[in-house]
Amino acid sequence: MPAEAALDVLLQEATRRRLAKFDELRGKVTQTGEFWDVVVITAADKKQELAYQQQLSEKLKRKELPLGVHYHVFVDPPGPKIGNGGSTLHVLQCLEEMYGDKWTSLTIILIHSGGYSQRLPNASALGKIFTALPFGDPIYQMLELKLAMYIDFPTHMNPGILITCADDIELYSIGATEVIKFDKPGFTALAHPSDLTIGTTHGVFVLDSSALSEKELEYKSCHHFLHKPNIEKMHQSGAVCIRRNCSQPNSSGEHSDLKMDYEYVYTDSLFYIDHNIAKQLLTFFKQLDTLCCEIDAYGDFLQALGPGATHDYTKITDNVTKEGSQLAEIRQKLFSLLKGTSLNVIVLNNSRFYHIGTTQEYLFHFTSDSKLKLELGLLSKAFSIFPDKAENSDISACIIQSILDSRCVIAPASVIEYSRLGPEVSVGTNSIISGCCISANADVPPNSFVSSLSIRVNGKVMYVSMVLGVEDNLKKNVKLLSDVHSLQFFGFSLLQCLDLWDLRVSDQLFSGDKTSLGLWTARIFPVCSTLSDSVRVSLKMLKAVQNKSAFKLNGWKLLSIEEMLFYKDVEDMLKFRQQIYEEITLQRHKEI
Repeated sequence: MPAEAALDVLLQEATRRRLAKFDELRGKVTQTGEFWDVVVITAADKKQELAYQQQLSEKLKRKELPLGVHYHVFVDPPGPKIGNGGSTLHVLQCLEEMYGDKWTSLTIILIHSGGYSQRLPNASALGKIFTALPFGDPIYQMLELKLAMYIDFPTHMNPGILITCADDIELYSIGATEVIKFDKPGFTALAHPSDLTIGTTHGVFVLDSSALSEKELEYKSCHHFLHKPNIEKMHQSGAVCIRRNCSQPNSSGEHSDLKMDYEYVYTDSLFYIDHNIAKQLLTFFKQLDTLCCEIDAYGDFLQALGPGATHDYTKITDNVTKEGSQLAEIRQKLFSLLKGTSLNVIVLNNSRFYHIGTTQEYLFHFTSDSKLKLELGLLSKAFSIFPDKAENSDISACIIQSILDSRCVIAPASVIEYSRLGPEVSVGTNSIISGCCISANADVPPNSFVSSLSIRVNGKVMYVSMVLGVEDNLKKNVKLLSDVHSLQFFGFSLLQCLDLWDLRVSDQLFSGDKTSLGLWTARIFPVCSTLSDSVRVSLKMLKAVQNKSAFKLNGWKLLSIEEMLFYKDVEDMLKFRQQIYEEITLQRHKEI
């Protein structure tokens, strides 16, 4: 494997070529075999399905995607969550219903985007797959990037389905004459060299015993697959590879003369199933009465594969978010169905895997990560108006499709997207501002998360802004009202905050399931008649907490984040983005 600096350059060149190839196809009708026959995005519910369809329709209208392709949004069935594995099975059924026998002759990409993005809530309303990236004209979103990075796959793929997630990026470089082929029966997965710590939060391949040559591209068989193993398990299973006499970086990041052995594992990202496997999985799904538990497409499909697979994992629920009573039974059935199926692995030694699914990852990769910036060509100011005379603002901030007054101040390591900020606005370090209009004097403290949504209540468009700390845990919940004191808002006890806002702890304070009480369901965000008012009022809430001063909310109509998503008005949010887009375009034409 090349040294880090050489790998940076290889990935940059390979990525540029793929982006250029995708740009050539945008707005053009593709030829057979040139691109995917079908692009599928999953949605968690009907509201999300509608939001995704509206955004896809806008993209196609603006010719931001290749044409002549079938784009579908398939929504999970109503009822209990079924996980990305259950969602995959449901999609297979939708494809058969839509295409009949023809579906087995198609190359299909399936992008799982059905979550509510609680760890990156600026993507909650419009979806992780529509997260904006700081490059491109018009701005690239995750959907275009995924399609661009996999642009070479369909040409060398047997009919089948490529399964991937909405919040990760795989960059890779292979030899000029080499191609990645998905042409073997069974499952085929990409593998990336990673350090052992990364392996603990991913799937890890135990490859067959034949030696790896460390070529750019190798095809291997997997003996068995480990799902989020601990480091001891990686060693015991024979998953750990060793690179001998490796140069180690010194404190300044440069490679020194010190040589040491380096341990690494091969971790997962996307995988492909041929149509024979797809049909087997579909038959299995049809035989279930109903699916009432969360199945993981990685943990529950891939752990059953390879000659070394055992059924031990079917009883382990350490890495399961919610154990359904049905889960062990489903896992055992899947194991019986898939046992003996081969797991082919495409080892990409010159590759990097990036995850952008949390506020911390989002801020790091967009503002501080020099590697991803170089490889993808990320910009500090992408399709935005922010006059150069704004010298008070740091280059390490990231501005995406926004209009900022030259006198506003943006501190380092913050991201502003789809927003309009006036002259007397300052944004503290390590903050995220999304979909906001801040016209009046405003001081956004460091580590703030501010995101505005348009909502429709009784036929009228209103606005509400969620204001949080970037490290607030929206997934944390308690079962009893008496435990609400353990919830945190911006580093303060929520109970303390409620007191300052003159709100009482009661069942009425929380929306939805009354045994799942958390920041996600707390009715604490005021509804306003204008976008700028909603930010102003929500920032006052935050200021009250920081200054330990009272700011009464009991006279306001208050919503939880859960309710904001239910009432969201996608059309109005997209209209606001379009207005910003048109104003920036007009300004650019004037400058030419």
